[in-house]
Amino acid sequence: MNIPLPLPSLRDASVTLENRVAVLTFQRHDVRNALTGTQLVDDIVDTVDWCNRNDQVSVLVITGDGSAFSAGGNIKEMQERDGTHRDGPFGGNVYQVQKKYREGIQRMPLAVYNAELPVIAAINGPAIGAGFDLTCMCDIRIGSSNALLGETFVNLGIIPGDGGAWFLQRLIGYQRAAELTLTGRTINAVEAQELGILLEVTEPEQLLPRTLEIAHRMAAKPPQALRMTKRLLKAAQRQKLPDFLDTCALVQGICHNTEDHAEAINAFVEKRDGSYQGR
Repeated sequence: MNIPLPLPSLRDASVTLENRVAVLTFQRHDVRNALTGTQLVDDIVDTVDWCNRNDQVSVLVITGDGSAFSAGGNIKEMQERDGTHRDGPFGGNVYQVQKKYREGIQRMPLAVYNAELPVIAAINGPAIGAGFDLTCMCDIRIGSSNALLGETFVNLGIIPGDGGAWFLQRLIGYQRAAELTLTGRTINAVEAQELGILLEVTEPEQLLPRTLEIAHRMAAKPPQALRMTKRLLKAAQRQKLPDFLDTCALVQGICHNTEDHAEAINAFVEKRDGSYQGR
């Protein structure tokens, strides 16, 4: 395996790494972890890139510090988009605004979608607008009973500019996604679980322990097979079956020739936990 990479240098978040599980924690409680007007988008993009390049990481958990997971866009900045605030994320003419979206928050869905390892959202509180969309970009969502979720863009006369309409309907189907998106209503953790947005709901104090329990169960698997399986899950969304089967055959050929596969077989036969080296 490669030499471990140093932790990324973040600005508005922190990242830890323990037993192959990285935890990215938003630390802008002062603005409810808003994704605009902070460096959180940069921190997300940099952390995913670091995870992709780091053989020592098998799973990424994303959560928020404080009462909110993420309030999404900063509404005060939307209000202050007149001529004196054109340098903000929402100020400028049509061309300038679309450029800011492409070079700003839209880097987040591309980064999370291209994560080569499982990404789990531990939703500690409200996840609204782009904050909600971020959770939908993740592979798995565990919610605290304090979670409040909403695709609320239409309430402000805008659309999900971060690609949320693409992710949500693939998660819960077109009809349910249309209802949430076109009404802009918020839902609590119980309804979110009923809709299939949340995998589980926990008490607030159990959110991170339960999320880490799931993450460490994944991280205990052979790291190469785990990453390749994640990539195949994404490929299955894009490829037709014959093409996907060809891809699976090739990847399976790789897996059968790894040392970790041999170790996994021996561990299974010997009824013990495997010891994997990523080779």
